[in-house]
Amino acid sequence: MATQEGVVTKVDSSTAWVKCTKSAACESCKAKGFCDTVGGSDDDVEVEVINIAKAKVDDRVTISFETSSLLKVSFLVYMVPVLFLILGGVIGDKIAPIFNYDRSIFSMLVGLLFLLAAFFFVKTKGKDLAKKDAYKPKIIRILK
Repeated sequence: MATQEGVVTKVDSSTAWVKCTKSAACESCKAKGFCDTVGGSDDDVEVEVINIAKAKVDDRVTISFETSSLLKVSFLVYMVPVLFLILGGVIGDKIAPIFNYDRSIFSMLVGLLFLLAAFFFVKTKGKDLAKKDAYKPKIIRILK
């Protein structure tokens, strides 16, 4: 379970916004540039979390994210497009003679079509997963 400390900046009915300082692990993350999109300085990131601890504004809290959920999302984002690309290439290579096309060009085109389909699949699946609480960070403790 990955944990981080932060300060609650805003509270809604079931969620809260927590401002966290980027950790040393952020420096090696490939997606670190995307954290700046919610605003703040280069050292801060603001995260929407599930407020199961009933924290209030200005409370110092610990948030956590399930490691298994992180691994599932990482597989979806990084491996599914690669697998679709390979599958498309193999299928294109096998069916090229049926259409009387060059095998390498046809396998490349079918592979790219499968890769494009994978991006749409990942985007759609990502939107579905974003609605599930298992894929959202949670406030597990109020430190004050």
